Amino acid sequence: MPSRLKLVRPSDEPMKKTLPDGVPANDAGTRPTPALTLPAAPSRAAAMARSSIAAVLPPVIGVSMLILIWALVAQGSHYLPGPRSTLVSAIDLFSDPFYSKGPNDQGIGWNLLASLSRVAQGFGMAALVGIPLGFVLGRFAMINAAFQPIVSLLRPVSPLAWLPIGLAVFQAANPAAIFTIFICSIWPMLLNTALGVASVPQDYLNVARVLRLSEWTVFTRILLPASIPYVLTGAKLALGIAWLSIVASEMLTGGVGIGFWLWDEWNNLNMEHILIAIIVIGVVGLAIEQGMNLIAKRFDYRSN
Repeated sequence: MPSRLKLVRPSDEPMKKTLPDGVPANDAGTRPTPALTLPAAPSRAAAMARSSIAAVLPPVIGVSMLILIWALVAQGSHYLPGPRSTLVSAIDLFSDPFYSKGPNDQGIGWNLLASLSRVAQGFGMAALVGIPLGFVLGRFAMINAAFQPIVSLLRPVSPLAWLPIGLAVFQAANPAAIFTIFICSIWPMLLNTALGVASVPQDYLNVARVLRLSEWTVFTRILLPASIPYVLTGAKLALGIAWLSIVASEMLTGGVGIGFWLWDEWNNLNMEHILIAIIVIGVVGLAIEQGMNLIAKRFDYRSN
């Protein structure tokens, strides 16, 4: 009688292999690779905080180093006041910046506003003349060639060299200072505008010629949009030159203005006020530059 085979039912779950150290092996019989745990992504608030610190910390360090050098130099000088005494004087000065005790004795606020008003007038007139003339020079090569020697001759002239001409023509200090601002700030706007117009791709102008567009349409649809970044760059440079020129002009012409106030404080040997005037001039110039940078970035198609 043949022997009966006994069927053994396998287990539902296969037997798992183990390594000598007791660690379960994978299907290939090797040690399993541990799963990688990725670090949690930084939160948006943390990223913004780090970005803000990276933007603010370097300028703070630079200004702190400048103040430290100033304090060290002031300790070895009998005439240069230190940061502490200058700060005390500034607090007293800005506690009443708009007092008025006569035409030659007014607060720093009135002097600053008078200077800004002259800058606005001179810069505005320079923009009204320089920007349209820059479009003409950039558009027509013949006119550009005719004006190039004049621009090259007058542009390097120092702002103060124009002041006597203004005094002789206008017979008054205020219009002479505005004329100085005008003649010195017109060149950056004129040259940068002309450069922007000349940089327009020739293909655009060829298409306009084929479509027989009018000169006004070419200006409004092609030249103006393409040259706006150049125009704003020239305006930023011109405004910086205008602020520099008005301070120098007021130191010579007198009257009301931050330049005259600085020179008057020198005559009074008030070194704290001189340093305050220098800081105010620098802060206003920085604010003007940053404001123009924001405007230029807003209208610059190359950064969008």
